[in-house]
Amino acid sequence: MKLILTVIQDKDSNKLLNALVENNFRATKLASTGGFLKSGNTTFMIGTEDIRVEKAMQIIKENCQSRDQLVAPVSPMGGNADSYVPYPVEVEVGGATVFVLPVEQFKQF
Repeated sequence: MKLILTVIQDKDSNKLLNALVENNFRATKLASTGGFLKSGNTTFMIGTEDIRVEKAMQIIKENCQSRDQLVAPVSPMGGNADSYVPYPVEVEVGGATVFVLPVEQFKQF
């Protein structure tokens, strides 16, 4: 048994959840916040048998797209002003960060 932890952008969460349910995966959806852009993310906890991990990965890949986004920089409060960029910069956001962990024991009450 495996636990798949998947961190995605909020924009992709409903699409991914629907695809997981259609393919008979159980998932717990948690609100989370990213450290770099300080924007909303969604973390899914998906428990599945070892043989279904690749199918779950395929579903995640198909439903979580990366995209470019302009972000306004945060001013350097007490930081080094030499590296501060005062105009919006384009960064790649979205996609998915996926961790697959072994599950030693699973119980459902």
